[in-house]
Amino acid sequence: MYFLKTKGTDKIPDYVQLRDDQFVLIAHFKTSHPEQAIKKSGFEKYETEILRLIQDVPFGKLYKLDL
Repeated sequence: MYFLKTKGTDKIPDYVQLRDDQFVLIAHFKTSHPEQAIKKSGFEKYETEILRLIQDVPFGKLYKLDL
C-alpha cells in the first residue's frame, strides 16, 4: 500500500491518499480529521501508523507502507 500527503491551498485542505499496490485509490481524506475517515475506510488497526505518517511524512512524498 502507498501513502501520499498532498498540500492544499487557501480554499482546499490538505489530503491523504492511500493506494494499493496497483496504485488504485482506496482511501482519500482530509488531514484535519483523519480518525473518522480511517475507521470508515476499514483501516482501524493501522490508525496509529497512518496518524504518525500524517505528522512525519513531507507533502508530495510517496511512502510505501508494509502492512
